Amino acid sequence: MISSNADGYDYAYKPSLLGTPMEFRLADDALEWRKGGQGGRAAYGRIRRIRLSFRPQTMQSFRFLAEVWPADGPKLQIASTSSKSLVEHERLDNEYSAFVTELVHRVGAAGGNTIFDHGSPALLYWPGVLIFAGASFAIAVLAVRALQTDALAGAAFIGVFLLLFLWQAGNFFRRNRPGTYHPDAVPPLLLPRR
Repeated sequence: MISSNADGYDYAYKPSLLGTPMEFRLADDALEWRKGGQGGRAAYGRIRRIRLSFRPQTMQSFRFLAEVWPADGPKLQIASTSSKSLVEHERLDNEYSAFVTELVHRVGAAGGNTIFDHGSPALLYWPGVLIFAGASFAIAVLAVRALQTDALAGAAFIGVFLLLFLWQAGNFFRRNRPGTYHPDAVPPLLLPRR
């Protein structure tokens, strides 16, 4: 959840059912965080890197992630969903978008040497695109072979599977193309729609 008050912006989410919540606060001069009994703060000018990405998981098919690397402290992850039960996750689309956008703006305004990047690392992304293209081609060939042998039900099943595969994996690769962004122009593909 996010709230705005005189001290700054607050955001919290629960990464897992049994885990403790991650709590974040945008103070005037730093990002403050707390998880259970641990916590810390990272001055905006001392944040080395912020990566935004689209990271669906098994039970969270529409999940975004902001990874923050402070110069002195652990990597912090800010997710757009929160665990409510064993199988239910709450989407925090508006709260996440507002918090991450404000965080990026504040870090950019601090004038540090922050790297603002998005998507998957290139060494993982491009081999993944090749595998995706190869698998898509192989499934399409399988559908054509099924049509050639008059297995219409099989061809229809394979065709539906191909469409779902293209939609799901294609969306992942479309949103996670590696690149950089300016802190005044947060990529809309890597934020849930408000």
